Amino acid sequence: MTNIYGFKEVDWDKAKTEVKSILIEVARRKGRIAYSELASQIESIYLEAHDPRMFHLLGEISREEDAAGRGMLTAIVVHKSGDMQPGPGFFELAKSNWPSPRGKTQRMFFCVGSASLIMCMTTGLILQLMNNSL
Repeated sequence: MTNIYGFKEVDWDKAKTEVKSILIEVARRKGRIAYSELASQIESIYLEAHDPRMFHLLGEISREEDAAGRGMLTAIVVHKSGDMQPGPGFFELAKSNWPSPRGKTQRMFFCVGSASLIMCMTTGLILQLMNNSL
């Protein structure tokens, strides 16, 4: 069956699994990955860095990981040049998941998201990865 993004559901799910694995490995190294680099590593489906479907894929992963208590894993997917931060879709999702106290800026949301991810990486997630439970 084809999903609303034009891919077979099984391929979309494989791509999400691929992207999660890539991001977990990058997060283990406490690094970041550019949208374009991530897009080039996805083998299950073809997406370009600025394809709106890429943002939907990342959004689904963020919501799933955050709901599982592991933070917004996609906080480490960033622009290749310039501000080296996630795109506006990440911040919109972060604001809907973590209501902003007055005066918080977009940059602060990125720090909160990254701090949450790193905190998660240094607590339960690494143990889960080592036990192959992800």
